[in-house]
Amino acid sequence: MDNAKMPATVADMVERYERLMEISRQLNSTLDLASLLRKIISAGKELTRCEAASILLIDPASGELRFEIASNIKPQDMDSIVVPMDSIAGWVVSHGEPRVIDDVTREPSWSNRVDDTIEFHTRSLLAVPMRAHNKVIGVLESVNKLGSQRFDENDINTLATLASQAAVAIENARLFQQSDFIAEMVHELRTPLASLKASTVLLKRADLPKERQGDIVDMMQSETERLIRLTSEFLDLARLESGRTRLDIGRFDLNGLITESLDVVIHQANEKGITMSTKGGKFVANADRGKTKQVLLNLLTNAIKYNKENGEVVISTSEVNVDGEPFVRLAVTDTGYGISKENQKRMFQKFYRVADTASKSSGTGLGLTIAKHIVEAHGGTVTLESELGVGSTFSVTIPLAKK
Repeated sequence: MDNAKMPATVADMVERYERLMEISRQLNSTLDLASLLRKIISAGKELTRCEAASILLIDPASGELRFEIASNIKPQDMDSIVVPMDSIAGWVVSHGEPRVIDDVTREPSWSNRVDDTIEFHTRSLLAVPMRAHNKVIGVLESVNKLGSQRFDENDINTLATLASQAAVAIENARLFQQSDFIAEMVHELRTPLASLKASTVLLKRADLPKERQGDIVDMMQSETERLIRLTSEFLDLARLESGRTRLDIGRFDLNGLITESLDVVIHQANEKGITMSTKGGKFVANADRGKTKQVLLNLLTNAIKYNKENGEVVISTSEVNVDGEPFVRLAVTDTGYGISKENQKRMFQKFYRVADTASKSSGTGLGLTIAKHIVEAHGGTVTLESELGVGSTFSVTIPLAKK
């Protein structure tokens, strides 16, 4: 029997499960966690025909239930929301069973606190547990069934099936991410450790000249500092990639932060005769001040490191619109060596450094990757424009405070 001859409800169910099988293949072939999460909520909206979808996961470290991704919540808003276990989602986690709420105003455990935070109106809700290896790791939600319809049995079964497949895919992506990261970390740590080991062997030699001893001790100090930077940035990146880093969002004077950051790097710039300047208006950002400073210092440090002697670095600010919301575009422009089109494609990958400039300055190769994660966690973007022999401009967008 073809779909045209089936009863409408049966045909709808068959169509959904055919689409579900196709989506399942996509999920199983995706090991990038961020991309995977986006595909899951997109599939949830499509399959249950609703206005919005979200994933809440249990934080492995704290045990708290938090939004990991939602089609109707900005990333910077999600970080401040902890979902209590006496909520609807908390009930689903505790009981491991689906819940359907046709009218949230009639549900005693419903709280509009999240709606007030994100300026959204929830009418109806379907929540199902996400279970992997016999353990509930979170909740998949469909919000506001389109039209005047209610979430029905087909919606429950479809979303529950998607949630089961999604949970396994998320766990696989986490494991891959963790093992891949550990392998990279070990590889990067081996070089400075090998240098330190060789240095200790040389220092034990009785015939080693005094001046060479000093050189070796200086080198050991440099490699030790590099190890400290590597381990610190490894931890930063691991937290960002796992979603365990939470942003401390607040209003702050962006121009004051720029001045503060310039004071940190001015000595480094003066050593190369590099001129530092700013241009643009005055802005009040609504972001994590410490993390924003971390991003800006990384961009400024790179602009100085890979610049030419007596070069120039300009920090410019301008207001831009991102999906209808006010953001500030913060750009750092240098007059350095520039980056080829081919190398530009890989600049934000972990440990990647342009071969032509790697010898000009040491680094961990993680700074830009960390910066990208921080900016994207705020709902912003990172872009790069560069021309060989002319220089580069790295730009980030950060949310502005509403007036």
